[in-house]
Amino acid sequence: MNEQADASMSEQADAAKSGDRRIGVFICHCGGNISDYVDVAKVRDALTDEPDVMVCETELFACSDGTQKEMVQAIQDERLDGLVVASCSPKLHQITFQGVSKRADLNPYSYTQVNVREQCSWAHTDDHKGATEKAIGLVRAGVAKTRLSRPLEPLVVKTLPRTMVVGGGVAGLRTAVGLADIGLGVIIVERASKLGGWVGELGPMYPNEHGGREQIDFLVAEVAKRKKITVLTDAELVSKSGSFGNYVTEVRVKGSHSQLITTEVGTIVVATGFDTYQPDVGEFGYGIDGVVTLPEFTKLLDDSHGAAGAGNSKGPLIYQGRPVRTIAYVYCVGNRQPAGGNEYCSKFCCAATVHASLKIAKRDSTLRQYHLHRDIRTYGKFELMYTESRERGSVYMKFPDDTPPSVARMADGRLAVTVVDTQTGNEELTLPADLVVLVTGMVPRKNQNLTSVLKLPVGVDGFYNEIHPKLRPVETVVAGVMIAGACQSPKTLSESVASGLAAVTQSAGILLKGFAELDPLVATVDTAACAGCTDTCLSSCPYDAITAVNADGREVAEISAAVCKGCGGCVPVCPQNAIDLLGYTDAQMRASIDSLAKEPVS
Repeated sequence: MNEQADASMSEQADAAKSGDRRIGVFICHCGGNISDYVDVAKVRDALTDEPDVMVCETELFACSDGTQKEMVQAIQDERLDGLVVASCSPKLHQITFQGVSKRADLNPYSYTQVNVREQCSWAHTDDHKGATEKAIGLVRAGVAKTRLSRPLEPLVVKTLPRTMVVGGGVAGLRTAVGLADIGLGVIIVERASKLGGWVGELGPMYPNEHGGREQIDFLVAEVAKRKKITVLTDAELVSKSGSFGNYVTEVRVKGSHSQLITTEVGTIVVATGFDTYQPDVGEFGYGIDGVVTLPEFTKLLDDSHGAAGAGNSKGPLIYQGRPVRTIAYVYCVGNRQPAGGNEYCSKFCCAATVHASLKIAKRDSTLRQYHLHRDIRTYGKFELMYTESRERGSVYMKFPDDTPPSVARMADGRLAVTVVDTQTGNEELTLPADLVVLVTGMVPRKNQNLTSVLKLPVGVDGFYNEIHPKLRPVETVVAGVMIAGACQSPKTLSESVASGLAAVTQSAGILLKGFAELDPLVATVDTAACAGCTDTCLSSCPYDAITAVNADGREVAEISAAVCKGCGGCVPVCPQNAIDLLGYTDAQMRASIDSLAKEPVS
């Protein structure tokens, strides 16, 4: 056991006996999110006489600047050595209130956040009395935990000034250029044989009409100019070890001479992009000649540029030797389908389709185009494009969510699309078409090996999860591993670039200092109590933070504080109770449970 952990547990035992703590409790209204269902005044009154509670107040918004200043002042005036904030999820504002503690010269690990919004008010909107009683119990448990807390110091680790960018699409390339420009080394790992991703396959794009390949070629040229960037194509990240700031990675490079390259990096940015939804045969007529997906249609449109004559973009669109006179677009194929697995909106699809329809309308003004949609989401400047599309004759029909269009082939060989149009009183219409375009969205790329190697969190939609969409939008729960671009969620090109630049900023904040501070909330081993049955705890750790070492002639478990994530999975499996978790010790958890077991306030 390290000295910090040993001292902490000894002091906790003393504190439990002496009851000499000075704790402040602040209960948030959250602007009604909490106080509409939880009687915050009753919670305050119940905690006011709790042992060691010196200050107990309610606040309209605990996270506001004004309230934070009041907390700092209260901590200083009352000489508080513990802080409990009853508000929302720690995921949202833990860093905020740790900052309050630091500004007041209070150790940030003497702070406990109690979630009474998600766990009380939002969970029990139909039971105000029960929500209030539960809130009182949870805050009491938070006070009991804080009563046994002791100051902890962050772990300081040195960092390597180098980043690995996994993925060589537009987000990955822009990230690499940004990192190199601030002086960091970069290794790009791209599993395809060339850089560019999906954007490299696209033709002219709105609003500047620059081609996708043109934009990728520009970025590739910028990458080539920077000596700090190394590019590995036909390559795949196959292993990661070490700790935050000092990761040791292995990259397998394929080709005629397959090789395994070992590199050391401080951070990793994952920018692996997306796949497009592939309809099943028969889904909206897919498989019938003349029914194509949006990527297939845009490729057809780009490839046929000048089909009416060299360098001439006028004239009809030709599909399999036949001129196309009518096109029907079916939106939200594979997205927002009640019966499908992808309930999210890919948001780029509407704009991409409207833009494609505009390009062909400018080429052939006599072409008829029908847009069958749930609703059109062309936000921002894309709205101008939507307006122009309507002005050029495109017809937009809105169908009900539960009655999607159907596609069949008529006796004359043409396609027929049947749609219920809500804008004409749910009239059922049958539209003849020469071409049906299924507007398909983004789906998560299959990255099972990478996900396993990096232990990345995956959401219910299959995309990688950030810690918080607003406060920590590119960080993952794996320290030093960030996500950028459409591997995180469906994004437009500009949004992908923006998230890549956010990852640059985050990496810079970590690596340019040469060191980083990690939370000391990690597991520790009492080597005296350890029986050496290391297989149990080693197999329980998903982060490979536990190893077997020799100590005084016997095998014991050792935990790397820099690698440990503080998940606590090793604590309950130890048969000797030799492992404890700093900040969440057995003593603190027992005290919290005992407080919860108290009779509720009537």
